[in-house]
Amino acid sequence: MGIENDTPILTRDTNARREFLHSTAVAGAGLVMSGLAAGVFTAPLGASNSPSRKRDPFPTPQAALDALYKGNERFVKGEVMAPNRNMSRLKDVAAVQKPFAAFLGCADSRVPIEIVFDQGFGDLFVTRIAGNVADPAIIGSLEFGAEVLGTQVIYVLGHTRCGAVTATMTGSEVPGQISTLYQHIRRATKESGGDVTKAIARNVEIQAEILKEASPVIARRVKAGSLIIAGGVYDLDTGRVTPIPV
Repeated sequence: MGIENDTPILTRDTNARREFLHSTAVAGAGLVMSGLAAGVFTAPLGASNSPSRKRDPFPTPQAALDALYKGNERFVKGEVMAPNRNMSRLKDVAAVQKPFAAFLGCADSRVPIEIVFDQGFGDLFVTRIAGNVADPAIIGSLEFGAEVLGTQVIYVLGHTRCGAVTATMTGSEVPGQISTLYQHIRRATKESGGDVTKAIARNVEIQAEILKEASPVIARRVKAGSLIIAGGVYDLDTGRVTPIPV
């Protein structure tokens, strides 16, 4: 009958169908894995699929500062781009970093600076310390950011309801070495007339002043126009950063 073996037709059809389904499943699994590897199946924007952005230096430090405020505006409006927060960007900056701005911020867990300004890997050089005070270690770190990494902005960021400023104002007894922060903040509290909100803003001004005057490295770059120092206060309730003239 033209059949070269005596295996029943039903059995051969069943075997063929089983082999076809198996090969299809294997191929499908391979496509899924390839798609995952290639990023075909993507997470929502703002997660692992956030856009990567190769950035040239801003034409001026003011343009860099404007980019920070635009990022904060996106954050406040809930329109974050979440740029440069994926593995592609991480690999881009793994060998070398060129952040465009450096920050002196408070260590408060409610003030995640990259998120507040809608930035990502390699964009910001961040130092954080309770009370956002310019002690020698912080100054040295910011000098490194400006002189070696080429940051165009140094930003002093305070925030509402700052515990370090409040504690300094009340003079509360605290354990360990926490009180060593008081010496850096006391001037602001004395000059604010007992108003914590004013003391927080004044502290930003004073720390920016210290950066300008205590570091010849920073002062030289400011004078040359390659660096600006700016400051502001972050509102824990609204997410908005209000600039403080420094």
